[in-house]
Amino acid sequence: MAKALIAMSGGVDSSIAAKIMTDRGYECIGCTMKLYDNDDAGIERGHTCCSLDDISDARNVAYKLGMEYYVFNFKEGFKEKVIDKFVRCYEEGITPNPCIDCNKYMKFDKLFERAEILDCEYVVTGHYARIEKQGDKFVLRKALDDTKDQSYVLYSMTQEQLAHTQFPLGDLRKTEVRKIADENSFINADKPDSQDICFVPDGDYAKIVEMHSGKTPEPGDFVNTDGKVLGRHKGIIHYTIGQRKGMGISAPEPLYVCKIDPVSNTVVLGSNSELFTVDVKVKDFNWISGEAPEGEFRCNAKIRYRHPEQPATVKIKGDIVHITFDTPQRAITPGQAAVLYDGDTVLGGGTIIP
Repeated sequence: MAKALIAMSGGVDSSIAAKIMTDRGYECIGCTMKLYDNDDAGIERGHTCCSLDDISDARNVAYKLGMEYYVFNFKEGFKEKVIDKFVRCYEEGITPNPCIDCNKYMKFDKLFERAEILDCEYVVTGHYARIEKQGDKFVLRKALDDTKDQSYVLYSMTQEQLAHTQFPLGDLRKTEVRKIADENSFINADKPDSQDICFVPDGDYAKIVEMHSGKTPEPGDFVNTDGKVLGRHKGIIHYTIGQRKGMGISAPEPLYVCKIDPVSNTVVLGSNSELFTVDVKVKDFNWISGEAPEGEFRCNAKIRYRHPEQPATVKIKGDIVHITFDTPQRAITPGQAAVLYDGDTVLGGGTIIP
């Protein structure tokens, strides 16, 4: 049977992915990616970093399954491709999704390099998604459990990667995964799912941006959509489109962040109704099939991870994909991903631009 490199985060999902692959008879090697140090996440040196606990849990499961296990040091690449981009985006008034970059540059780039070195035919992760072969093409599909589906963050995968990747949890529900872990007495059977960005454990994005940039954010003006100054903000890194709290401005009606202008260092505030629009422009688009469709077409689109997909019309103009929703969508945010679906099949995705 072929060899498989299992990406093990220390959580229950990747552990059960490893269990399933060993049960299928694959020769499995477990690995955890060491992506950052305490200092990178603003955690005190004396504190036991969550990633160290995760490594211990992953090693415990790998040992239980009789697998070889490695820890790969990807800190340098993670800082360059994920953390530095995260910082740069916030400084430019953009709200990034670092989990998408981690999948693209770490799991399905660096990890594939290690898989080749270890003579592994497949890279396996605990993502909730499905891969199928249709004719001479591979397709990426949503998971059976729509409450856990992660296909949105996997839109950058290529045909070559899909051919050598397996997602064993795609046909399972989370309750089934927990049950398998409990039945096998895995140490992480009841471990909670991670909720925050791994290198921002307390959710304080601005703190991480300041720490890595070494810069103090420059205050500027809050203005309304007519340009009238409403007050002062504490630096654009503290704000994102659709945000309501944290402005400290009294007004007759609630105010929301509608636009961030890094050139003038202003944050535009407006009413909730001003957050809605139908048009989205997307760059750096990856088509899962490897080929862009011709002409205008209809599909569904998502503009953020938890956003219910909505019907839209798509046109391709040069390197930019134009999406026009049937109904206005709230808080379309530059830096986030727009992902297109045909039923439960991912067509592709890219980065939203102003």
